[in-house]
Amino acid sequence: MNYIGSKYSLIDFIINSIESVVGNNTNVKVFADLFAGTGIVGATFKKRGYKVISNDIQYYSYVLNKHYIENNQYFNVERFYYLNDIEGVEGFIFNNYCAGSGSGRNYFTDENGKKCDAIRQEIEELRLNEKISENEYYFLLASLIESIDKYANTASVYGAFLKHIKKSAQKTFELEFLPTIKGENVGIVYNKDVNELIREIEGDILYLDPPYNTRQYSANYHLLETIARYDNPIIVGKTGLRKDDNLKSKYCSKRTVEKVFEDLIANAKFKYIFLSYNNEGLMSLETIKAIMGKYGEYKLFTKENYKRFRADKKDNRNHKADSTIEYLHCLIK
Repeated sequence: MNYIGSKYSLIDFIINSIESVVGNNTNVKVFADLFAGTGIVGATFKKRGYKVISNDIQYYSYVLNKHYIENNQYFNVERFYYLNDIEGVEGFIFNNYCAGSGSGRNYFTDENGKKCDAIRQEIEELRLNEKISENEYYFLLASLIESIDKYANTASVYGAFLKHIKKSAQKTFELEFLPTIKGENVGIVYNKDVNELIREIEGDILYLDPPYNTRQYSANYHLLETIARYDNPIIVGKTGLRKDDNLKSKYCSKRTVEKVFEDLIANAKFKYIFLSYNNEGLMSLETIKAIMGKYGEYKLFTKENYKRFRADKKDNRNHKADSTIEYLHCLIK
Protein backbone atom coordinates (compact mmCIF):
# COMPACT_ATOMS: atom_id res chain seq x y z
CA MET A 1 0.00 0.00 0.00
CA ASN A 2 1.04 3.59 -0.72
CA TYR A 3 0.95 4.57 2.93
CA ILE A 4 1.92 7.77 4.75
CA GLY A 5 5.13 7.11 6.65
CA SER A 6 5.71 3.70 5.08
CA LYS A 7 9.17 2.36 5.83
CA TYR A 8 9.30 0.13 2.75
CA SER A 9 12.06 2.21 1.14
CA LEU A 10 13.95 2.56 4.42
CA ILE A 11 13.85 -1.02 5.63
CA ASP A 12 17.52 -1.77 4.85
CA PHE A 13 18.61 1.38 6.70
CA ILE A 14 16.49 0.38 9.71
CA ILE A 15 17.72 -3.23 9.78
CA ASN A 16 21.39 -2.32 9.37
CA SER A 17 21.21 0.38 12.04
CA ILE A 18 19.44 -1.83 14.56
CA GLU A 19 21.77 -4.76 13.99
CA SER A 20 24.84 -2.53 14.31
CA VAL A 21 23.70 -1.82 17.88
CA VAL A 22 22.28 -5.17 18.92
CA GLY A 23 24.86 -7.32 17.13
CA ASN A 24 24.50 -11.10 17.21
CA ASN A 25 23.14 -11.29 20.73
CA THR A 26 21.18 -14.56 20.76
CA ASN A 27 19.35 -13.49 23.92
CA VAL A 28 17.56 -10.75 21.97
CA LYS A 29 14.37 -12.47 20.82
CA VAL A 30 11.36 -10.15 21.22
CA PHE A 31 10.80 -7.25 18.83
CA ALA A 32 7.95 -4.76 19.34
CA ASP A 33 6.52 -2.59 16.55
CA LEU A 34 3.98 -0.38 18.30
CA PHE A 35 2.96 2.04 15.53
CA ALA A 36 2.74 -0.80 13.04
CA GLY A 37 0.83 0.72 10.11
CA THR A 38 0.94 -1.75 7.22
CA GLY A 39 3.38 -3.93 9.15
CA ILE A 40 6.47 -3.83 6.94
CA VAL A 41 8.95 -3.49 9.82
CA GLY A 42 7.37 -6.08 12.10
CA ALA A 43 6.99 -8.56 9.24
CA THR A 44 10.64 -8.12 8.30
CA PHE A 45 11.81 -8.92 11.81
CA LYS A 46 9.41 -11.87 11.99
CA LYS A 47 11.20 -13.30 8.97
CA ARG A 48 14.47 -12.78 10.80
CA GLY A 49 13.37 -15.07 13.63
CA TYR A 50 12.05 -12.64 16.23
CA LYS A 51 8.83 -12.97 18.17
CA VAL A 52 7.00 -9.78 17.16
CA ILE A 53 4.63 -7.73 19.30
CA SER A 54 2.63 -5.53 16.94
CA ASN A 55 0.19 -2.73 17.71
CA ASP A 56 -1.72 0.07 16.06
CA ILE A 57 -4.71 2.12 17.19
CA GLN A 58 -6.29 1.86 13.72
CA TYR A 59 -8.39 -1.27 13.26
CA TYR A 60 -7.50 -1.78 9.58
CA SER A 61 -3.84 -1.88 10.63
CA TYR A 62 -4.72 -4.39 13.35
CA VAL A 63 -6.36 -6.60 10.70
CA LEU A 64 -3.35 -6.43 8.38
CA ASN A 65 -0.96 -7.32 11.18
CA LYS A 66 -3.18 -10.09 12.54
CA HIS A 67 -2.42 -11.77 9.23
CA TYR A 68 1.21 -10.78 8.70
CA ILE A 69 2.36 -11.30 12.29
CA GLU A 70 0.07 -13.95 13.82
CA ASN A 71 -0.57 -16.17 10.80
CA ASN A 72 2.24 -18.62 10.27
CA GLN A 73 0.64 -21.24 8.04
CA TYR A 74 -0.23 -21.27 4.36
CA PHE A 75 -3.89 -21.30 3.37
CA ASN A 76 -5.64 -23.21 0.61
CA VAL A 77 -6.62 -20.16 -1.43
CA GLU A 78 -8.37 -22.22 -4.10
CA ARG A 79 -11.37 -22.66 -1.82
CA PHE A 80 -11.78 -18.88 -1.76
CA TYR A 81 -11.50 -18.20 -5.50
CA TYR A 82 -15.28 -18.02 -5.71
CA LEU A 83 -15.21 -14.70 -3.85
CA ASN A 84 -14.20 -12.95 -7.06
CA ASP A 85 -17.29 -14.32 -8.82
CA ILE A 86 -19.79 -13.09 -6.23
CA GLU A 87 -22.42 -10.76 -7.63
CA GLY A 88 -22.14 -7.26 -6.22
CA VAL A 89 -24.66 -5.93 -3.70
CA GLU A 90 -25.73 -2.44 -2.69
CA GLY A 91 -24.23 -2.35 0.78
CA PHE A 92 -22.72 0.33 2.99
CA ILE A 93 -19.76 1.11 0.74
CA PHE A 94 -21.82 1.48 -2.44
CA ASN A 95 -24.59 3.43 -0.69
CA ASN A 96 -22.21 5.97 0.85
CA TYR A 97 -19.05 6.13 -1.24
CA CYS A 98 -20.06 5.54 -4.88
CA ALA A 99 -21.55 8.15 -7.21
CA GLY A 100 -24.29 5.86 -8.52
CA SER A 101 -25.93 5.72 -5.09
CA GLY A 102 -26.56 9.45 -5.11
CA SER A 103 -24.23 9.95 -2.15
CA GLY A 104 -22.23 12.60 -3.95
CA ARG A 105 -19.02 10.70 -3.19
CA ASN A 106 -16.81 9.07 -5.80
CA TYR A 107 -14.33 6.84 -3.99
CA PHE A 108 -14.99 3.72 -6.08
CA THR A 109 -16.81 2.88 -9.27
CA ASP A 110 -20.32 1.57 -8.65
CA GLU A 111 -19.26 -1.91 -9.77
CA ASN A 112 -16.24 -2.03 -7.48
CA GLY A 113 -18.14 -0.60 -4.51
CA LYS A 114 -20.84 -3.26 -4.86
CA LYS A 115 -18.25 -6.01 -5.22
CA CYS A 116 -16.41 -4.80 -2.12
CA ASP A 117 -19.69 -4.94 -0.17
CA ALA A 118 -20.47 -8.44 -1.41
CA ILE A 119 -17.05 -9.85 -0.52
CA ARG A 120 -17.00 -8.10 2.86
CA GLN A 121 -20.44 -9.48 3.75
CA GLU A 122 -19.48 -12.98 2.62
CA ILE A 123 -16.32 -12.95 4.75
CA GLU A 124 -18.40 -12.03 7.79
CA GLU A 125 -20.95 -14.75 7.01
CA LEU A 126 -18.20 -17.34 6.75
CA ARG A 127 -16.94 -16.33 10.17
CA LEU A 128 -20.37 -16.25 11.82
CA ASN A 129 -21.25 -19.67 10.41
CA GLU A 130 -17.86 -21.04 11.53
CA LYS A 131 -16.90 -22.06 8.01
CA ILE A 132 -13.50 -20.44 8.40
CA SER A 133 -11.07 -20.19 11.30
CA GLU A 134 -10.10 -16.93 12.99
CA ASN A 135 -6.77 -17.10 11.17
CA GLU A 136 -8.52 -17.47 7.81
CA TYR A 137 -10.87 -14.61 8.68
CA TYR A 138 -8.01 -12.14 9.15
CA PHE A 139 -6.23 -13.53 6.09
CA LEU A 140 -9.29 -12.83 3.92
CA LEU A 141 -10.09 -9.47 5.48
CA ALA A 142 -6.50 -8.26 5.20
CA SER A 143 -6.51 -9.39 1.56
CA LEU A 144 -9.67 -7.37 0.93
CA ILE A 145 -8.25 -4.22 2.54
CA GLU A 146 -4.99 -4.30 0.60
CA SER A 147 -6.71 -5.26 -2.65
CA ILE A 148 -9.52 -2.68 -2.66
CA ASP A 149 -7.04 0.10 -1.89
CA LYS A 150 -5.55 -0.36 -5.38
CA TYR A 151 -8.89 0.60 -6.96
CA ALA A 152 -9.62 3.70 -4.89
CA ASN A 153 -10.35 6.87 -6.82
CA THR A 154 -8.07 9.01 -4.67
CA ALA A 155 -4.65 10.67 -4.72
CA SER A 156 -3.29 7.98 -2.35
CA VAL A 157 -5.23 8.86 0.83
CA TYR A 158 -8.94 8.99 1.64
CA GLY A 159 -9.03 12.59 2.82
CA ALA A 160 -10.60 13.39 -0.55
CA PHE A 161 -11.83 11.66 -3.70
CA LEU A 162 -11.21 12.63 -7.32
CA LYS A 163 -13.93 14.23 -9.41
CA HIS A 164 -13.34 11.93 -12.39
CA ILE A 165 -12.53 8.22 -12.19
CA LYS A 166 -8.80 7.71 -12.80
CA LYS A 167 -7.54 4.82 -14.92
CA SER A 168 -6.48 2.51 -12.08
CA ALA A 169 -9.87 2.94 -10.39
CA GLN A 170 -11.72 2.07 -13.61
CA LYS A 171 -10.38 -1.49 -13.62
CA THR A 172 -12.62 -4.28 -12.37
CA PHE A 173 -11.79 -5.06 -8.76
CA GLU A 174 -10.25 -8.46 -8.09
CA LEU A 175 -9.44 -9.83 -4.67
CA GLU A 176 -5.76 -10.77 -4.44
CA PHE A 177 -4.75 -13.13 -1.66
CA LEU A 178 -1.87 -11.98 0.53
CA PRO A 179 1.17 -14.16 1.13
CA THR A 180 1.82 -15.71 4.51
CA ILE A 181 5.08 -14.65 6.14
CA LYS A 182 6.74 -17.59 7.83
CA GLY A 183 8.69 -17.10 11.03
CA GLU A 184 10.27 -19.16 13.76
CA ASN A 185 8.00 -17.58 16.37
CA VAL A 186 4.34 -16.60 16.31
CA GLY A 187 3.81 -13.05 17.45
CA ILE A 188 0.90 -11.20 19.01
CA VAL A 189 -1.05 -8.19 17.73
CA TYR A 190 -2.85 -5.48 19.70
CA ASN A 191 -5.30 -2.69 18.86
CA LYS A 192 -4.67 -0.38 21.81
CA ASP A 193 -3.44 3.03 22.83
CA VAL A 194 0.35 2.71 22.76
CA ASN A 195 0.89 4.51 26.07
CA GLU A 196 -1.46 2.07 27.79
CA LEU A 197 0.02 -0.99 26.09
CA ILE A 198 3.61 -0.09 26.99
CA ARG A 199 2.78 -0.71 30.66
CA GLU A 200 1.64 -4.27 29.88
CA ILE A 201 4.44 -5.64 27.70
CA GLU A 202 8.18 -6.16 27.77
CA GLY A 203 10.84 -7.39 25.39
CA ASP A 204 14.24 -6.74 23.88
CA ILE A 205 13.91 -4.32 20.94
CA LEU A 206 11.27 -1.60 20.80
CA TYR A 207 10.74 0.09 17.44
CA LEU A 208 8.65 3.27 17.37
CA ASP A 209 7.35 4.98 14.24
CA PRO A 210 4.79 7.53 15.49
CA PRO A 211 3.15 10.18 13.30
CA TYR A 212 5.59 13.00 12.55
CA ASN A 213 3.09 15.79 11.92
CA THR A 214 -0.52 16.89 12.39
CA ARG A 215 -2.03 14.62 9.71
CA GLN A 216 -4.33 12.20 11.50
CA TYR A 217 -4.37 8.67 10.08
CA SER A 218 -7.98 8.23 11.16
CA ALA A 219 -9.07 10.89 8.64
CA ASN A 220 -6.69 9.89 5.88
CA TYR A 221 -7.70 6.22 5.97
CA HIS A 222 -11.26 6.41 7.33
CA LEU A 223 -12.70 4.35 4.48
CA LEU A 224 -10.32 1.44 5.09
CA GLU A 225 -11.31 1.62 8.76
CA THR A 226 -14.97 1.32 7.81
CA ILE A 227 -14.36 -1.58 5.41
CA ALA A 228 -12.39 -3.36 8.13
CA ARG A 229 -15.01 -2.80 10.84
CA TYR A 230 -18.06 -2.83 8.53
CA ASP A 231 -20.06 -1.44 11.41
CA ASN A 232 -22.42 0.89 9.50
CA PRO A 233 -21.16 4.03 11.26
CA ILE A 234 -22.78 7.44 11.17
CA ILE A 235 -20.76 9.41 8.64
CA VAL A 236 -20.51 13.15 8.07
CA GLY A 237 -19.24 15.71 5.61
CA LYS A 238 -18.30 15.73 1.97
CA THR A 239 -15.82 12.88 2.39
CA GLY A 240 -17.99 10.68 4.65
CA LEU A 241 -15.81 10.69 7.74
CA ARG A 242 -16.80 8.50 10.65
CA LYS A 243 -18.66 10.68 13.16
CA ASP A 244 -17.55 8.47 16.06
CA ASP A 245 -13.88 8.91 15.18
CA ASN A 246 -12.13 8.97 18.56
CA LEU A 247 -8.75 7.86 17.28
CA LYS A 248 -7.05 11.24 17.31
CA SER A 249 -3.40 10.64 18.12
CA LYS A 250 -1.69 12.83 20.71
CA TYR A 251 1.48 12.29 18.68
CA CYS A 252 -0.09 14.53 16.00
CA SER A 253 -0.30 17.55 18.29
CA LYS A 254 2.54 19.94 19.09
CA ARG A 255 0.86 20.58 22.45
CA THR A 256 0.87 16.95 23.61
CA VAL A 257 3.52 15.03 21.68
CA GLU A 258 6.50 15.63 24.00
CA LYS A 259 4.58 14.57 27.09
CA VAL A 260 3.23 11.32 25.65
CA PHE A 261 6.56 10.50 24.03
CA GLU A 262 8.48 10.81 27.29
CA ASP A 263 5.81 8.78 29.06
CA LEU A 264 6.30 6.05 26.47
CA ILE A 265 10.08 6.01 26.82
CA ALA A 266 9.98 6.14 30.62
CA ASN A 267 7.64 3.15 30.88
CA ALA A 268 9.22 0.98 28.18
CA LYS A 269 10.61 -2.27 29.59
CA PHE A 270 12.98 -2.86 26.67
CA LYS A 271 16.76 -2.81 26.49
CA TYR A 272 17.00 -1.28 23.01
CA ILE A 273 14.65 1.47 21.83
CA PHE A 274 14.65 2.86 18.29
CA LEU A 275 12.61 5.82 17.04
CA SER A 276 12.03 6.71 13.39
CA TYR A 277 11.48 10.42 12.86
CA ASN A 278 12.49 13.08 10.34
CA ASN A 279 13.78 16.64 10.28
CA GLU A 280 10.28 18.08 9.70
CA GLY A 281 8.60 16.35 12.64
CA LEU A 282 6.74 18.06 15.48
CA MET A 283 9.60 17.22 17.86
CA SER A 284 13.02 18.62 17.09
CA LEU A 285 16.18 16.55 16.99
CA GLU A 286 17.36 18.27 20.16
CA THR A 287 14.09 17.56 22.00
CA ILE A 288 14.17 13.86 21.17
CA LYS A 289 17.83 13.58 22.16
CA ALA A 290 17.13 15.33 25.48
CA ILE A 291 14.22 13.06 26.33
CA MET A 292 15.82 9.77 25.32
CA GLY A 293 19.17 10.73 26.83
CA LYS A 294 17.61 10.85 30.31
CA TYR A 295 17.14 7.09 30.31
CA GLY A 296 20.42 5.68 29.03
CA GLU A 297 22.98 5.78 26.23
CA TYR A 298 21.81 7.73 23.15
CA LYS A 299 22.88 7.22 19.52
CA LEU A 300 21.70 8.65 16.20
CA PHE A 301 21.59 7.22 12.69
CA THR A 302 20.85 9.41 9.67
CA LYS A 303 19.54 8.73 6.17
CA GLU A 304 19.56 11.71 3.82
CA ASN A 305 17.65 12.45 0.63
CA TYR A 306 14.66 10.28 1.48
CA LYS A 307 11.91 11.27 -0.98
CA ARG A 308 8.82 12.56 0.82
CA PHE A 309 5.34 11.09 0.61
CA ARG A 310 3.23 12.92 -1.99
CA ALA A 311 -0.53 12.77 -1.66
CA ASP A 312 -1.60 15.54 -4.02
CA LYS A 313 -0.54 18.79 -5.67
CA LYS A 314 -1.65 20.86 -2.68
CA ASP A 315 0.58 18.78 -0.43
CA ASN A 316 3.45 19.44 -2.83
CA ARG A 317 2.96 23.20 -2.53
CA ASN A 318 3.02 23.05 1.26
CA HIS A 319 6.61 21.78 1.32
CA LYS A 320 9.62 23.45 -0.22
CA ALA A 321 11.94 20.45 -0.15
CA ASP A 322 11.59 17.36 -2.31
CA SER A 323 13.32 15.22 0.29
CA THR A 324 13.75 14.97 4.03
CA ILE A 325 16.40 13.71 6.42
CA GLU A 326 15.27 10.52 8.09
CA TYR A 327 16.56 9.88 11.62
CA LEU A 328 16.71 6.66 13.57
CA HIS A 329 17.21 7.57 17.23
CA CYS A 330 18.57 4.86 19.51
CA LEU A 331 18.41 4.45 23.28
CA ILE A 332 20.17 1.67 25.16
CA LYS A 333 18.45 1.62 28.55
